[in-house]
Amino acid sequence: MSSRPPRVGVVLSGCGVFDGAEIHESVITLLALDRAGAQAICMAPDVELAVVNHRTGDETGERRNVLDESARIARGNIRDVADVSAEDLDALVFPGGFGAAKNLCDFASAGAQATVQPDVARLVGDMLAARKPVGGICIAPAMLAACLRDRGAKGRVTIGTDEPTAAGIEAMGQLHLECPVQEFRVDEEYRIVTTPAYMLAGRVSEAAEGIERLVAEVLRMAASPAPARA
Repeated sequence: MSSRPPRVGVVLSGCGVFDGAEIHESVITLLALDRAGAQAICMAPDVELAVVNHRTGDETGERRNVLDESARIARGNIRDVADVSAEDLDALVFPGGFGAAKNLCDFASAGAQATVQPDVARLVGDMLAARKPVGGICIAPAMLAACLRDRGAKGRVTIGTDEPTAAGIEAMGQLHLECPVQEFRVDEEYRIVTTPAYMLAGRVSEAAEGIERLVAEVLRMAASPAPARA
């Protein structure tokens, strides 16, 4: 990698924990990247989401656009993930929130039979093929597990200690590693870094500690590209 700042894609899935990207996790990720001198490139798929009232937890019946909603977090500076390639990036990070399991894939409803939104699946696959690091926060590792499964790969990820979610990941042929909220786990072969964040966190400071460590590890890996597989 050259002397330019590392370019890190941050894939958002809406705006709000129950129907989109978890806002705390997203902002902490962006702040950690900025403090490290990295260039964050926010993106999201151009698809619809089912809106949830965050006060009551009920679906409203309204439909909104994931790309438009994600632009709220990105302050308008956002790209359609369909227009981003692995060549544009040095690393990729997925904040959590139910949007990662509803809008980036359908793990929330389909479990181990989850399918990944095609543009997201293509970008993750291209990053894996290019041996560029990918980070997954909170529930987002379940989406990464589906990407690995679809490539015929067996990876290692964590969502913390939640047994039903871990079972869904393992049913996709992946290995789930338990992890405390302040830590992260690394799959060295596929260059995937994951941390539990709000799958375990009771306070924003707990989520922040693991996310900040994940970002540091992703940037460390991006600075030391792995050799291509034989």
